[in-house]
Amino acid sequence: MQNTVTPTHCPYCALQCGMNLTPAADGTVEVGERADFPVNRGALCGKGRTAPQVLASGARLTSPLVRSDGGELVPAGWDEALDRIAGGLARTRAERGADAVGVFGGGGLTNEKAYALGKFARVVLGTSQIDYNGRFCMSSAAAAGTKAFGLDRGLPFPLEDIPRTGCVILVGSNPAETMPPSLRYFTELRENGGTLIVVDPRRTRTAEQADLHLAPRPGTDLALALGMLHLVVAEGRVDERYVEERTAGWEEARAAAMAHWPEYVERITGVSVPELREAVRLFCAPEAAMVLTARGPEQQAKGTDTVGAWINLCLATGRAGRPLSGYGCLTGQGNGQGGREHGQKADQLPGYRRLTDPAARLHVAGVWGVDPDSLPGPGRSAYELLDALGTDVRALLLMGSNPVVSAPRAAHVEERIRSLDFLAVCDVVFSETAALADVVLPVTQWAEETGTTTNLEGRVLLRRRAVTPPDGVRGDLEVLHGLADRLGVEKGFPTEPEEVFEELRRASAGGPADYSGIDYRRLGEGNGVFWPCPAPGSEGPPHPGTPRLFLDRFATGDGRARFAAVAHRPSAEEPDEAYPVLLTTGRVLAQYQSGAQTRRVAELNAAAPGPFVELHPRLAARLGAAEGDPLAVVSRRGRAVAPARITTGIRPDTVFMPFHWPGEGRANTLTNPALDPTSRMPEFKVCAVRVEVAR
Repeated sequence: MQNTVTPTHCPYCALQCGMNLTPAADGTVEVGERADFPVNRGALCGKGRTAPQVLASGARLTSPLVRSDGGELVPAGWDEALDRIAGGLARTRAERGADAVGVFGGGGLTNEKAYALGKFARVVLGTSQIDYNGRFCMSSAAAAGTKAFGLDRGLPFPLEDIPRTGCVILVGSNPAETMPPSLRYFTELRENGGTLIVVDPRRTRTAEQADLHLAPRPGTDLALALGMLHLVVAEGRVDERYVEERTAGWEEARAAAMAHWPEYVERITGVSVPELREAVRLFCAPEAAMVLTARGPEQQAKGTDTVGAWINLCLATGRAGRPLSGYGCLTGQGNGQGGREHGQKADQLPGYRRLTDPAARLHVAGVWGVDPDSLPGPGRSAYELLDALGTDVRALLLMGSNPVVSAPRAAHVEERIRSLDFLAVCDVVFSETAALADVVLPVTQWAEETGTTTNLEGRVLLRRRAVTPPDGVRGDLEVLHGLADRLGVEKGFPTEPEEVFEELRRASAGGPADYSGIDYRRLGEGNGVFWPCPAPGSEGPPHPGTPRLFLDRFATGDGRARFAAVAHRPSAEEPDEAYPVLLTTGRVLAQYQSGAQTRRVAELNAAAPGPFVELHPRLAARLGAAEGDPLAVVSRRGRAVAPARITTGIRPDTVFMPFHWPGEGRANTLTNPALDPTSRMPEFKVCAVRVEVAR
């Protein structure tokens, strides 16, 4: 394969940037621009440019590991490792029942892997206990979008529409650091005469580009959206005809918003009334506008209601289901969209079908060749599943996730994982979670395998194999095939990704996320296909895909969008005398998610070597802290220590910590697992802490 250029996609965020990979004679892999791919147009961030460094054998696992009698993880052959896993899962199931076995997946798995993992859990293991780390990504946006529009797709329009709209409100997102190639869309928006409003308690690199930066107190985004809707009504800016023709539930939502008058919202959020009025003016002035949310408003125990309130703002002003307008969510993980569409989420079947829908069960069971009644019902959500480890759930198969670092209340989650009777982990690298396993399997990563992902636009893409994996490494599909065979299911788990995708097409046919009109040939010839893309009739031409949703009607029974009648409520944990400061968490430019891969790249570590505590000079002065001093941040769940980073770009009542590192600087030791009642999203983005200089 030397000197062969392979067009493919980045393994990291949900942009799924196009890139070209060329293996070199010395075993390294060169990354080149792929200017023809419309999402990034050749641009790559540092993570994408350095992604092949994780392919090197020194950075990753190359042999199965099993726990010896002495307690150490030692190299083993594949047969021994698979036998150990099958035995551990089968023994637990026989002794304690099918739901004593759990499966935990990841938003970075390809569509084929996510599909096969969900099928494996329900058909081979017979367990309802499956969820994935994408629950921590955009589940609140998914729940709110489904309630409002009848369908959830991260962006209901392509990224290329952003520069052509009139105004964008970007809520709780910092794409300048989390998905840098996307920043050009917002830059072009302003160059074209549009305006950018950024809502964030920190003055991030993205906020510095904005025409207006609103810095609400963490956990008050819901009140902010309601206050803006109040002003839309009070100032006569409601699109009455649109509301009458295309929506339902307006009177209830209107009444709820009118209880949030500007001065009241100012007291809650800290955003001044003049700033609120200016935001409403900028949003309502142009003919078209958008609201885009990310983890800031979504990772809250009221995240579904919060996103619903921002959707209300779009609906009341006629900014949804119209060209260059609408609500969208900026998905985080590489396959966060596709990962939840095809069955690794606790309550869903492939094609974004509901597990409780008898028709959905009948259709998918028919594709799988099983009795619909044999399919288990919905199981626990991600945090609830992790919290049940060692008690109700005694054995766990984990793929593509590192919850020891990424889960809320991480010290407790680590304790629950340690209490398992049996843990098997499939990963590329020796993560902090893998270190606790009874068996660790080394699996292929993006450039070593072919498969599909679905980016934040709903664009289904083909990631192509560019290099040969090291000896001793196998694909996740091979793992599931080997385990299914050992557990008595000899058929139904092919190892070739295209064969899995063909079955996925049939399973998704007729569902909300219909992929049946997409195949590898078509993906290989273009730049992706937007779902839904149903299969054509026997004589019809191929369906073109659906870049823009809802232009004619919404995906509800009557075609109308639904307003959400919501009201502000406090965060699950407000500051008090013992814990007087708010903590919010997030990402930095040079690291990704739990850092399991990016922390193995020297260039990225040089740029972001470790955790820190960002705080305002006034708070630093009260604490007697100087730049670089070790600060202890303490919540009701634990204590983390990291150097002080003092900046005026954060509210004086708030501190920020990035969550990419384990050890004493682990931010998720502190975070609150309080769950949104609808989405089951934990409240990562706000909790009460005290801060002190660590002497």
